[in-house]
Amino acid sequence: MPPHTKLQNPNDIPHPYAHPGKSKNMIEHKELSTFDELIEKEHGPIGSDSRVEYEARAQMFIVSEMLKAARKEAKLTQEELAIKAGTQKSYISKIENGKGNIQLSTLIRIFEKGLNRKIGFTFL
Repeated sequence: MPPHTKLQNPNDIPHPYAHPGKSKNMIEHKELSTFDELIEKEHGPIGSDSRVEYEARAQMFIVSEMLKAARKEAKLTQEELAIKAGTQKSYISKIENGKGNIQLSTLIRIFEKGLNRKIGFTFL
């Protein structure tokens, strides 16, 4: 946009981090007051297919970040962790990148054998 161009609407200013085709104006979310309301508006009500998919991706992201942080804290490469845990480097990489399915037994083995850490679960 050339300098000195007069805008008809301040919302016409392109946001530098907006995703093409998915750009949203802050005004669209003006009526929302909680994070839960935002999640519901963006991903649907609890139990809907889109919400279940979103929550599964969010949980995968959390697990991947926890594994990555624990591995780095232990000063291990993915290859070293895989050897200690009895799995493949590619499997460690998939988990850390939030790809694929995680078998619970393998995840526990990675943390317990590979990282000497215990895993705990909370059911909500």
